[in-house]
Amino acid sequence: MGSLTTTGMLIMGAMIGLAATSAPAADVSALQKSAQNVTHPGSDPADHSDVINWVVGYTGNGSESPAPATITDAIDPNAQTYVPDSLRVPPGWTPSWSTDGNTFQDTDTGTATTAVRASHPSARQGGTDLGSPLLPPVRAVNAATGGDGFTPILYRGNGRVEAWSTFHHSNAPAAVLVCTDLSTGQLCSGGPWPKPLNTAAGPLGSGATSDISTTLTPQYVLDPDRPGVVYYAALSASAAGVGCLDMAARANCGFFPLVNRGGSPSSVNGLAGLVETGGDLYGVATTGQLLCLDMASRTPCAGQPYDPVVTPNNDQPGAGHIDYQGSMTVAGGKVFASSSPLSSSTGAHPTALGCFDPATQDSCAGWNTPRTVGAVGQYTYSAYTAYDTAGAAVGACATLTSGPVQTGCFTIDGSALAAPNAFGSVPAGVLVFNPETFTGGDGHRRSYFAIWGGSVPGAAVCYDWTAAAPCTGFPAIATHPNVNGGQTRDYGYAWDATTECMFGLGDAGVLFSLDPATGKSPCLRSGSAVRLTPSNFYCDGGTGHVQGYRNARLANIDMANVHLGQSTVKVTGTDGATITTPGLAADGTVDLSGVSVAAHPSISVEVHLVLNDGGDFTGDNRPELVVTFDGDPPQVCFKTTISEKCTVTSVSNTATGSDSTGALTSNTVNLKVAPGPLCQPKVTVNKEVCASTLASKCGPGGGGKWVKETPVGLLGVLGTAYWRITVTNAGPVGIEKATLDDHVAPSCENAAGTFTLAANQSKQFYCSTFLLVLPLKNTVTASFKPVNSPHGTSPTTTKPSSAIACGLVLCILNK
Repeated sequence: MGSLTTTGMLIMGAMIGLAATSAPAADVSALQKSAQNVTHPGSDPADHSDVINWVVGYTGNGSESPAPATITDAIDPNAQTYVPDSLRVPPGWTPSWSTDGNTFQDTDTGTATTAVRASHPSARQGGTDLGSPLLPPVRAVNAATGGDGFTPILYRGNGRVEAWSTFHHSNAPAAVLVCTDLSTGQLCSGGPWPKPLNTAAGPLGSGATSDISTTLTPQYVLDPDRPGVVYYAALSASAAGVGCLDMAARANCGFFPLVNRGGSPSSVNGLAGLVETGGDLYGVATTGQLLCLDMASRTPCAGQPYDPVVTPNNDQPGAGHIDYQGSMTVAGGKVFASSSPLSSSTGAHPTALGCFDPATQDSCAGWNTPRTVGAVGQYTYSAYTAYDTAGAAVGACATLTSGPVQTGCFTIDGSALAAPNAFGSVPAGVLVFNPETFTGGDGHRRSYFAIWGGSVPGAAVCYDWTAAAPCTGFPAIATHPNVNGGQTRDYGYAWDATTECMFGLGDAGVLFSLDPATGKSPCLRSGSAVRLTPSNFYCDGGTGHVQGYRNARLANIDMANVHLGQSTVKVTGTDGATITTPGLAADGTVDLSGVSVAAHPSISVEVHLVLNDGGDFTGDNRPELVVTFDGDPPQVCFKTTISEKCTVTSVSNTATGSDSTGALTSNTVNLKVAPGPLCQPKVTVNKEVCASTLASKCGPGGGGKWVKETPVGLLGVLGTAYWRITVTNAGPVGIEKATLDDHVAPSCENAAGTFTLAANQSKQFYCSTFLLVLPLKNTVTASFKPVNSPHGTSPTTTKPSSAIACGLVLCILNK
């Protein structure tokens, strides 16, 4: 199984009697089994209640084409108990557990486990690699939103790439949540979709049973410390606050109320979306109050809700659920909110931007009054961050929807700021939504605005903050004629850094991809990222398993369909810093041998591909990025606790499996178990003499009778005494290396020799002595060691037992 040097543990190979195995044929895979005593490293034999780490090394010698592989290890529940959460499988393998040895499930079954399994749907030769699928170009997909779908949320995890969305401005009860598998272009498994969102934590339900109403503005926050968890602005029956969705678990993860609904004279009827700064989530209610949730503890921030920083909108008492008209953004650690009071408890007001300072929990310096963006009657769906040419956040903007498109921008200190000249070609009457902003591979920070309305059925507008100009090469108004006939009614986009594509969704309920360089759909790009940590392939605690990185390669793809000149590769370390940007060779390989595994024990390889066409992503063909290192065969490990039952004197394990080379069986590891203090044998010895002078009656099977003292005169003056010695082991464990100690009758010692005796068994030994002197008292003891006694254990001696051969006329001896 390669290098098995351990740290603080001893691989128990020859020590515990591994069955000898011949080297497997070069084209046959192999399983190699070993064990480690975790409780008493190096102990031979082990003790009852010791924890054992069982290790299975898998040498994959199958075909170069990926093929399924499975490793199974049965656990004898009479001898050992599985330690919960101890199963470890190499990256790319899937663990499973069984309580009957036949039916396996994907959750740990705890101490009831009688078999564990590791499986891989597409194992490769060698096994020291990790693959990740390349996402196919995503064509238009009906996302089953029924219209009004929020901006998509991308989720990568558990081998999936998904786009999640909710209906916006929905009223409970409803079914509002939709998941699309971007790898297949189909709705995610686990349907039917859409599903409800609920205040109670737990698995997603079904049907129109949500007790949460969603808001108008499509703004979410992903939790950086809880992968797959997203927070969204929401209304329960009684409060406005933050809803929680766990995309990884496909579950609701709670609702965190921040302010009661209703009130007078200004009423909480709705709220804007969410933004994050300093680990806190911020929203704004229709009252203009700022709401705040501590994301780590999921508790309201101290002092919230905070005083209004914008004029309320749609806050009329008794109105029920009315959408907040406006949005939010963050710049320089300050929270900005736009408000469009077309209607409010105090009448109509101009659209304005307000600023909140989390440090003072009040309006920002220079922002004692909101900044007016447009006249009464104009309104906005946006509030977005403005950047300078160096990429620094310098202020906030809001773009108005009503008549000609116009934008108002202000610096963080409240001064007027030049607006981005992105909308010169956009006709009047078009709705403009918050942009998706990111820095591309060329170092330019760009914002992509979703627009629709009037003569525009759906389009994107791009502004390059680095160049302070509309994006070069991107249409002034990038419509999507290949998507639903152009009827997309875009709400917003989600940027995927892995593929370098954007994904859009809108009022038409159609999910589509968009090339950020050209505005074309579908986005003919793909990519994948593999985080490779070679040490994760081993679980025996050893060192020296890894020799170095080998390469990365594109599998199952025709390189003629890849634009090599525009495709890139980046290798980063655990801190995200770039280690190298190697070239992609014409055969689709990337040499990684120059990356030091000592300096970089974990690396991420990112491949960004520009495709000439998507012809490889058809049928069952699955293009992948595969990253490989040179090292020992990967390992599967699990732990068991040896039973405390004294009847358990050994434990053993044999792994089985299968791959493209056929059925596999490992060597069997047998581990002896020493008897503990509560498992010492109870051995007694009984010495008797025959009450007859006939040898035929005094040997094995003879009638005897056997007594502790012969009748007076039986043997005369001198004669032969026949002895029987019975050794009994009342348990609970057997004995070995047992001998008799009989100084008077050495023939009795010779008759017994060295013997073993199982628990609850007896043995009898027969011998005789010609006596010259009578009477004679003969005493015997037995010495022994419990089976599996550790080396150096001293023998135990039983209590003595005696019998008396009497003389002609008397038999007076100290008994």
